[in-house]
This record gives sequence, structure tokens and C-alpha cells, in this order.
Amino acid sequence: MAETLNWSLSWPVTLVALVVGYLFGSIPFGIILTKLAGGPDLRSIGSGNIGATNVLRTGNKKLAAATLVGDMLKGTAAVLVGAHLIGGPQAALAAGIGAFLGHLFPVWLRFKGGKGVATYIGVLIGVKASIALVFAAIWLSLAYLFRYSSLSALVASLLTPLLLWFWADMHQAAVVMGVLTVLLWIMHRENIARLLAGSEGKIGQKG
Repeated sequence: MAETLNWSLSWPVTLVALVVGYLFGSIPFGIILTKLAGGPDLRSIGSGNIGATNVLRTGNKKLAAATLVGDMLKGTAAVLVGAHLIGGPQAALAAGIGAFLGHLFPVWLRFKGGKGVATYIGVLIGVKASIALVFAAIWLSLAYLFRYSSLSALVASLLTPLLLWFWADMHQAAVVMGVLTVLLWIMHRENIARLLAGSEGKIGQKG
């Protein structure tokens, strides 16, 4: 996505991008796919999260992978729709914000959604795919070493705005992803407390 943004874009267009992004982001792939597979309600097991990490706790790796892909692609789709069908780069970032908020607070689930890692990555793919690859490399490396999904995501997200700012020279996108990073950390506050206490669940651990 180009860095040059048209900040004069009208607020109605920006609002449309936010709403469209929100609708994309609010699709709860974890719950839908798990129910279709005859599994339990994700909100009743493990962390209660609707994302891929909690789906993995059901023991179904394929379902967890499908959830991860779905939650990522809805973020990417929102950014691309914003960029190409609504109003260019500014609308793309607005749609990305909307998608992330939609995953965190889906209206269909009484505003109780996931913690946003996969959708964060999906938005990042739409914004700058090369930085998303770096995020994935950091996440995979830390996950392999420490087996904590939350820790891997927290560290990778913390570095993302810096990479966008200093490496990709995308300052506005860096600010937006910085805001999403703050929200991501807030949503992981309980995970952070458990990491500090040494009681955080590891990848693959069943609920």
C-alpha cells in the first residue's frame, strides 16, 4: 500500500471504510468452523477466546489452521476493499482499524470477541506484506523457543510499528499499527499477568 495518503478524504467515506472493515472483522471464524465440525463452543473451553490458539486446544490442528487463515484474511480483505473500492490508502487504514475492532468486539457475540493477533497480521499483510513476513518470522521463532503464543505475538507486535516507521518509511501506517498494538496489548493483559506469574498456557496445551 502506498505511503502517500489523502488525508482530505471525506469523513463519510472514512466512516464507510470503518463500518465495512468492522463487518469483515466481526466474522467469528473460530466459532463457525468449530460448530460446523461438531466441536464445543470455544467460549466454554481453555481461555474462552474465539481465535486459533484456543481452537488448537480442542486438539484439532486443521481446524485451528483454518481459523487462523480466516481471521487473517478478513483483515487483509478489509484493507484491500478499503484501498481499491472505497477510497484509497486512507480508507484502507480505516478499514483495517475497523476489521481489528470487529474481531475484538463483534456485535454478533455481544461485543466479546478474540484478542486480535491473526486479524492484526491480516491487516499488516494488506498494509505492507514484507513487514508481515518479518512479524511471522519473529512469532515463529519465539513460539518455537518458548511455546507461548501470547509472548510471541506481544513481542512481534511491539516491533511492527518500528519496522514500518524506520524500515518501510510508512509513518502514517506505523501510527495506525501502533494504535492497534496498544489495543492488542490491552486485550492480552491477563496473558501478560500469567506470563509474569509463570502460569500461561503453552501452545498445543488442551483446555
